[in-house]
Amino acid sequence: MSTLFYRSFLLLTFLTISSGAFSQAPAIIDYGSRFHPVAGDKGMVVSQSMLASQIGADILAQGGNAIDAAVATGFALAVTLPQAGNIGGGGFMLVYLAEQQRTVAIDYREVAPRAADKDLFLDALGEVDVGKARFSHAAAGVPGSVAGLIHALENYGVLPLATVLKPAIELAEKGITVTQPLAYSLRHAEQRLRQWPASQGYFFREDGGLLRAGDRWQQQDLAATLGKIASQGRDGFYRGEVAAKIVAEMDKHGGLISLADLANYKVIEREPVTGTYRGFTVAAMPPPSSGGVHLVQMLNILEGWELDKLGHNSAAYLHRLIETMRRAYADRSEYLGDPDFHPVPVGPLTSKAYAEKLRAGIALDKATASTDIAPGLETPYESPQTTHFSVWDDAGNVVSNTYTLNFSYGSGIAVTGAGFLLNNEMDDFSAKTGVPNAYGLIGGKANAIAANKRPLSSMTPTIVFKQGKPAFTTGSPGGSTIINTVLQTVLNVVDFDMNIAEAAAAPRIHHQWQPDKVFVEPGLNIDTQRLLSAKGHTVVPSTRVIGRTQTISSDGAHTYGANDSRWPGGGAVAQP
Repeated sequence: MSTLFYRSFLLLTFLTISSGAFSQAPAIIDYGSRFHPVAGDKGMVVSQSMLASQIGADILAQGGNAIDAAVATGFALAVTLPQAGNIGGGGFMLVYLAEQQRTVAIDYREVAPRAADKDLFLDALGEVDVGKARFSHAAAGVPGSVAGLIHALENYGVLPLATVLKPAIELAEKGITVTQPLAYSLRHAEQRLRQWPASQGYFFREDGGLLRAGDRWQQQDLAATLGKIASQGRDGFYRGEVAAKIVAEMDKHGGLISLADLANYKVIEREPVTGTYRGFTVAAMPPPSSGGVHLVQMLNILEGWELDKLGHNSAAYLHRLIETMRRAYADRSEYLGDPDFHPVPVGPLTSKAYAEKLRAGIALDKATASTDIAPGLETPYESPQTTHFSVWDDAGNVVSNTYTLNFSYGSGIAVTGAGFLLNNEMDDFSAKTGVPNAYGLIGGKANAIAANKRPLSSMTPTIVFKQGKPAFTTGSPGGSTIINTVLQTVLNVVDFDMNIAEAAAAPRIHHQWQPDKVFVEPGLNIDTQRLLSAKGHTVVPSTRVIGRTQTISSDGAHTYGANDSRWPGGGAVAQP
């Protein structure tokens, strides 16, 4: 049994037994098949929902391009993956346009309502009111998903909006069969969802019981909302009846989103963050995502060592990885925020010279205490239940998209009569300098709450190029672990010559400066863990998986898709 095979076996066993999630696993599982991506000679769609991936592939077969398929997949996920797929949240889309040889970064992140201010979540004593920041109507930012998906379609797609929305509407209207992963997810969110009458009505059986695997689940109000979007475009969500329902929900429960906030929401196109690594070019999302900046920063640091000679997931390799992560996340706490409100030093952070300086400060025989690491420039200046999907068409167009509600099921609050959940993305701001958010991430004034500002994110949709052509695209959910998940995927492919399925299966680690702990997935060699501890690292077994990538690669003749098996129910589907 190969080392990689064994590690992946352990990881799958952890998912099946330790989480208690899927006790009725099939008697025979072909573990080996998890190391071979799905191959096709046309287009490919990979998402966390097989139904949504199939819809995207069908759109490609109907003559749609990668952008059409991505928009169809995004709206379908709002029906099939309610814990993360959404129309009430926001995200980032990276689009490579093959004919123009151009990459576009589409920012449809939520924004703070105009009534928000820096002290929004502070109580009378000046402390952060965690409940208000995460589980109230005030926690909702102005949603961007609908505007972002429509913007991408209108500017870069070829099919009408009604065509790409039709499959999602039919799924919501006619109903889907509840899968075991969905039933499990709903069961774990039960307490939060039951607190609100609309959520109780939408996410449970008519008799009030939990939805079970095999149940038929119809979402008529969501179908009606999607229908309005299909017929009216952006105005079907940001104006008119749906907008009025959102604002009524806000007014009734102390939320901040107004009709003007909705009508004035803007999608922003930005220049991707780019860098080079061992002959590859990496393009990723710029601020207000921290992902692209720190992915490039960490690759720059790691490029100074011959990682392949150290051995994959060896103690020597992981020590360098941890120390690199530690320094990048320290910088994240100080410098990253919405670039429209705060100057973000993207150039200095992603420079080779700065990486060389940071690398020189890393001792190879012992850990550096995070208390001894501070943001290092000399110039002045998410839930794990996010979801990612990737699309590649036969013309070479590529879409890498990550969007979210923040927590699993967002705040748990559904909009009465509209059928969808509100995000709780306002918690991604720094409610108070130095106080960590739900993911333990610390921020300062660069990410302070302000009206019309976009909260900092870790979402990292990424496209990697070789000799000017896309080689692979990837991304992941996972809150604060997203950047490190994408980093390790890139390293696995580039430095260790893994195919994308092997790269997804390999055990991962995570370190984010504070807390000063190295979280490791099952399957990491115990002797390696002991060697890391001997260097001074605090090694902690992760209580949950680290990321869930959705990756597509191409060799020029064929496309290959790999769905991360850390969460069942997703899949790669080739264009028929």
